[in-house]
Amino acid sequence: MKIQDRMKQNNTPAVAAVKKRPLIVRLLPVWILGGSLVATVLMVSALKKPPENKPKPDTARLVETITVNPDSLYFDVATYGTVMPRTETNMVAEVSGQVVNVADAFAAGGFLKAGDLLIQIDPSDYETALLSAEANLASAKASLSQEQAQSEQARKDWERLNPNREPNALVLRLPQLDGAKAAVRSAEAGVLKARRDLERTYIRMPYDGLVKSRAANLGQYVTPGASVGEVFAVAVAEIRLPLTNEDLAFVDLPSVNAGADSAKPVVTLSAEVGDKAVQWQGQIVRTEGVVDSNSRVIYAVAEVNDPYGLLGSDRIEPLKVGTFVSASITGRLAQNVVMVPRSILQPNNQLLVVNGDSKLEIRDVEVVRATPETAYVGAGLEAGDKVITTNISAPIPGIALRTEAPNIETLSQEAEAAVASAEGSGQSNQVSNGDSVAGVSQ
Repeated sequence: MKIQDRMKQNNTPAVAAVKKRPLIVRLLPVWILGGSLVATVLMVSALKKPPENKPKPDTARLVETITVNPDSLYFDVATYGTVMPRTETNMVAEVSGQVVNVADAFAAGGFLKAGDLLIQIDPSDYETALLSAEANLASAKASLSQEQAQSEQARKDWERLNPNREPNALVLRLPQLDGAKAAVRSAEAGVLKARRDLERTYIRMPYDGLVKSRAANLGQYVTPGASVGEVFAVAVAEIRLPLTNEDLAFVDLPSVNAGADSAKPVVTLSAEVGDKAVQWQGQIVRTEGVVDSNSRVIYAVAEVNDPYGLLGSDRIEPLKVGTFVSASITGRLAQNVVMVPRSILQPNNQLLVVNGDSKLEIRDVEVVRATPETAYVGAGLEAGDKVITTNISAPIPGIALRTEAPNIETLSQEAEAAVASAEGSGQSNQVSNGDSVAGVSQ
């Protein structure tokens, strides 16, 4: 069909009528659609909450600090040792015989005073020996008296017969008199020995002490030199304390030739007794004067008086022989020193400090002494400095820091506001354990 024919067909009365309508009527659908869109946009804008002005999050890193204050202190040297008795004795029999009596307290752990009986050996034979010795002494004394009388009579006879001459020794029976005197002295010695042997049948405690062990029992036959038990004195206990060459730089020990009035460092001993920690006080009284060739340490000897509290002291817990104790020796006085944990000391003797502008500062310090737990700083820190104890793997000087933890209630309010804002914008996310809202871990 030709184009002219189509145009003729479309030129119908209905089309012509539409074309005759006014322009405003023809644009009415467009206006209605545009108005609807505008109304929708205005409604959404009116219902949407305006964004809240949230404070900018604090990006400063939270750290823990300690405020230092230089002070004077005594260095403490830590060491260890085992408690030993200063005096220990192996009791032995000096005579032979059967044990006829054993003291009740003569048992391991028993306490006896000086002179108390431990055991008694059968004294019968020694009593007989004493009687025999005393009889010999009496006989010797009688013989001496007889010889003295004979000698005196011989002098008188000589003087009567020979008034102008001096008698010789044989005339006066002086050799016989000297022999009688020697016999008396020998008999006296025999009595002393017999009496001493009789006394040795009683084995007694040589000092106030405790029984460590007993080796003789009732009815047992003992011989001279046989051990009957071990005892030790309770007046003083000793502890050998090893000190390295580094330790010697911080403690003044008594010299080898120091007198009784010389200064003696105080030592505090501690140990676990049952379920509690107990301490005892003692003194360093001497050093052994030699360096151990194997360990290269020198031993200081500490003493504790009346360790068991049996001699009148008010000791609450006894310091028992054989106890392994930790010891802290009071050393030399140091002026203006700061103690910090050894763990926060950085390489090259540096510490991390929060300066006055709340910025990180790496401070060079002088460490005068370092132990596994503590570093002693002699220079580089001033009173009031805040030393950082938080571990910072890569410290950068000048980064912002804060030393107070944020308020938990404020953080909760900020989190709730963030959630509400997200819901109002139609972009709310599900929050569960492990998710983060407004920078706060739930």
